Amino acid sequence: MLTLAPDGPHWPEALSAVRGPRLRQLWAIGNPEMLDGAPGHFVAIVGTREASSYGLRVAKSFARGLAAAGATVISGMARGIDTAAHEGALEAGGRTIAVLGTGPDVPYPAGNRWIHSQVAERGLIISESRPGTTAFRGCFPRRNRIIAALSHATLVVEAGHRSGALNTAAVALEMGRVVAAVPGMIDSARAAGSNLLLRDGAHPVVSIDDALGLVGLSRDRTPVRFEMHTIEADIWDLLGLGCQLPDVLAERVGASLREVQASIGRLEVLGLVTHLDDGSVARAEVGQPKAVSNEAA
Repeated sequence: MLTLAPDGPHWPEALSAVRGPRLRQLWAIGNPEMLDGAPGHFVAIVGTREASSYGLRVAKSFARGLAAAGATVISGMARGIDTAAHEGALEAGGRTIAVLGTGPDVPYPAGNRWIHSQVAERGLIISESRPGTTAFRGCFPRRNRIIAALSHATLVVEAGHRSGALNTAAVALEMGRVVAAVPGMIDSARAAGSNLLLRDGAHPVVSIDDALGLVGLSRDRTPVRFEMHTIEADIWDLLGLGCQLPDVLAERVGASLREVQASIGRLEVLGLVTHLDDGSVARAEVGQPKAVSNEAA
């Protein structure tokens, strides 16, 4: 457990934008160097706890793509969109920071112990609440102002009218930060708040390129620049013979369907493959990748 103070190392100047109760210190678990450079290429991905499969898929995909391009993904480790964002960043081997309303050592909800342990080991968890503090009235709005301050852009993926993600977006706007949202179905209560953000001027994000553009990043569409794991390279080679269904790819590369789907997801984020209407996967016809061994990964 670490403590960070305004006059100490790794305290980001971005936190000077925080309004309300003064930030006197933060407790942290993990790598505090991840705070260096905030708000820079820092993107908050937030949204409803009651996310749809669409919302979870989009949040994880965008987080994966942002992290792969060098952005730091920030969220609040709540269930739903927050958890998907942290998972996507970790899957990409990238940087992610969780800002908690509870103490940094108290997963909330309790069912998030696994993602809490993963972010603590491979990323950073911070909180202004003392270790051991459980959830209390007002702790999540306090957390939201830190998320907004650390992030150059706040991306809302599915948020209802009462979602705390709207509070984060409002605080971000007050701080002069960028606010963006992913369009949702107009008859979905889960997306009512995020759709209103778009109506009121938030940046629409409909692709990973849109998301990267929020922080001035872009993806290199030349596959030779990407170092692929063996499974991804094997999938690419097989797709050179034509489109394939994921279960067929799994059988041919000798991997589990889950591993293949994760690899397809990364290739799709990088713009190298695409899903067809029949559920099969095809090359996006952008070039030739370079494979690396698992040992080098």
